[in-house]
Amino acid sequence: MDHRFEPTRYHNSFGSHAPVAQVRDGDRIMTTTLDCRGHDAGDHPATDVRPNPLTGPFYVEGAAPGDVLAVELERIAASRDTAIAKTMVADHLLEPETLRGLPPAEQIIWQLDRERGLAWPQEPPRGLEGLCVPLAPMLGCLGVAPAGGQAISSATSGPHGGNMDWRGTAAGATLYLPVFQEGALLFLGDGHAAQGDGEIVGQGLETSMDVTLRVRIVRGWEARWPRAETATHLMTLGNARPMEEALQHATSEMLRWLGAGYGLDASAASTLLGQCVRYEVGNVYDPAFTMVCLLEKRWLP
Repeated sequence: MDHRFEPTRYHNSFGSHAPVAQVRDGDRIMTTTLDCRGHDAGDHPATDVRPNPLTGPFYVEGAAPGDVLAVELERIAASRDTAIAKTMVADHLLEPETLRGLPPAEQIIWQLDRERGLAWPQEPPRGLEGLCVPLAPMLGCLGVAPAGGQAISSATSGPHGGNMDWRGTAAGATLYLPVFQEGALLFLGDGHAAQGDGEIVGQGLETSMDVTLRVRIVRGWEARWPRAETATHLMTLGNARPMEEALQHATSEMLRWLGAGYGLDASAASTLLGQCVRYEVGNVYDPAFTMVCLLEKRWLP
């Protein structure tokens, strides 16, 4: 069944909030998200909830703790012709001596050409007058209600997913999220029309989005951290700080997936990853960093 949902209220935490709609295993959801400031498709303020106001949660009938919620991302598209982005790399990502004398971060407006799939700053910094980047729409926030009745800010991430700011959360990917509460309680938001790895300035091209996704319930997995899949790759995500811990979670989750899903013992899985693994940086700006472990499917037994 298809559900078209137009949100009128938002949250800035992933938690056990009252659901805005109830859906079933296999249903498709067509909805919208605001930008990180709470602006809508007309670039008008639509809520005081910030940062990263979330659409949802959607209650998935039959989803229970121990299950995994598969979120198939079918369409993510900017719903307006402008975006905003900061101009300065985050302080904690620079050497102390490099920070001295740097100007404060500003926020500039980017023009989006949705038909041609391009974006450029309306008033570019000096030297970047010809800058034009391809659109690559993604969701910075995608997650479910965390364990133990927690409410976790939409500014960070964890085993439930959350604000992972990973460029791979894009159309064509399926995200697998461990379920901790009845109904899973799925949230989404923080759309970026484009973003470099790491979200190192604290923002992608922040804009409102039209989103279409499908939900499925997966049983029998022992997923502890988010997983993802495309036509070509398996991926696992770890969210923590320091970055080493995020990498540990992502790598451990991949070992578990290769073991339970593909029959590889720890030695075989480690041998395969040792020569074939790739890593991506999801986010290095938020309180929890995100690291992604990737394995091409062509190497699977």
